[in-house]
Amino acid sequence: MIDTLMSVYRRLLAACGPQHWWPGETPFEVMIGAVLTQNTAWTNVDRAIRNLKEAGVLSAPALRALPQDELAALIRPSGYFNAKARKVKELVTWLGDRCGDDLDALFAADTAALRDELLAVHGIGEETADSMLLYAGGKPVFVVDAYTRRIFTRLGLHPSQGDRYADFQRLFMENLPPDAALYNEYHALIVNLGKETCRPAPRCGDCPLNAGRPGPGYPCRRIR
Repeated sequence: MIDTLMSVYRRLLAACGPQHWWPGETPFEVMIGAVLTQNTAWTNVDRAIRNLKEAGVLSAPALRALPQDELAALIRPSGYFNAKARKVKELVTWLGDRCGDDLDALFAADTAALRDELLAVHGIGEETADSMLLYAGGKPVFVVDAYTRRIFTRLGLHPSQGDRYADFQRLFMENLPPDAALYNEYHALIVNLGKETCRPAPRCGDCPLNAGRPGPGYPCRRIR
């Protein structure tokens, strides 16, 4: 399995190049972006983050002090802005209580224990928690999203244990070395493939995993 997963990775990297993901200037910005990107495109999140920066409130203390309705107005471009404003408020309150806003201290904690803590914060699910751990904390935790499920099911690499988030995550983390840089780039390449070619109506003829294969629409489950 490791050879197959690494073959997919190498072919995507060769075709698409490094993705330079996640687009955040600081670990804190990455954490806020991980909340705002729920159920929306990154272009919308970028506008919301820009609003926070222009208002001078992209810090945990500033966001704690900001009235929730004002926060909702600033992050409106990200959609579900009232719900997300509450989630952001819960996150920054937790950061203050948990580590005094010291993210270095936060991410020095045991990864599994910290993941459980994050999952207990309102509005943080598995994908959001793992995005924070990987992209903000540099932890070797593989992020699974809808693109991952779609692409690897089509590749015939659906986990045998089941269809849960943890089942897909285990597929990668039990068959790849625990390397945060690898997980970072691999997930970013999966996102790029899912957005550009492996869509709900797949564009198999344009898929880099089919490069050199005979004809468009070559069955991706046969990729080696």
